[in-house]
Amino acid sequence: MQHAAPAARPVLAVTLSAALALTVAACSADGRGTDRPAGTTPATAQSPAALPSPAVPPALTGGQARAALITEADLGEAWRPTRGAATWRDEVLKATAERPDCGRLLDVLYTEELFGAATAPRAVVALDDTAGGAQLHYRITSYRAADIDRALAWLATLPDACGRFTARAARGAARVVRVTDVTLPESGDARQGLRVTVSTEDGAVLTLDLVAVRVGDDAISLTSGGLGEPPDDAVRTSVEVGTERLTEVRRQGRAQV
Repeated sequence: MQHAAPAARPVLAVTLSAALALTVAACSADGRGTDRPAGTTPATAQSPAALPSPAVPPALTGGQARAALITEADLGEAWRPTRGAATWRDEVLKATAERPDCGRLLDVLYTEELFGAATAPRAVVALDDTAGGAQLHYRITSYRAADIDRALAWLATLPDACGRFTARAARGAARVVRVTDVTLPESGDARQGLRVTVSTEDGAVLTLDLVAVRVGDDAISLTSGGLGEPPDDAVRTSVEVGTERLTEVRRQGRAQV
């Protein structure tokens, strides 16, 4: 989806590319990722904002959750631990949309809080693709299975509800957003994936994959992408390896709370 860009395009593209090189070290400190499928899902679809806040089930300990994370070694030689904060999200994703669910999708991509503000221990890792410039954020959250499935069902509605829409940045700049399904490995108990492309007025295109997998009452969620095509092999590996690792950690025992 490359467009002929006006003279301003190189400036934003360079700014975004430079920001991509600095990715989320701050997230490791606060455990939130950034500040800010085919699979089995139930029929009822609700946005994360509509989810209740029930008691969280017995949770993985922080150590168990960290042991279940993927690492750069799982993804290949080009991948490295992130080196800084991803400020490019502010440039492209901080926008509003007329349709509420479409606006919530942008909020989820910005905050990476797909399941709401969970209170259970969780773990997060951020990795950079030094060859292609992509960035992958990966997190593990403990939540009630029914609420995870409700969020997955909401994601499944978005290619129809928000297949193409226009969002507006703070100063009125238009963002053309497209949402499609992503095919995922048959991993975990339920899963859903989306590809979201955001095109700016000067021709820059941000492409992100948003993926979530449920394993019992734990969830893996990830975003992967940048100014080029997201690395499909990294997403597939993250889902397959990550689900196997989380399943094994769960088998080893859960903390009692």
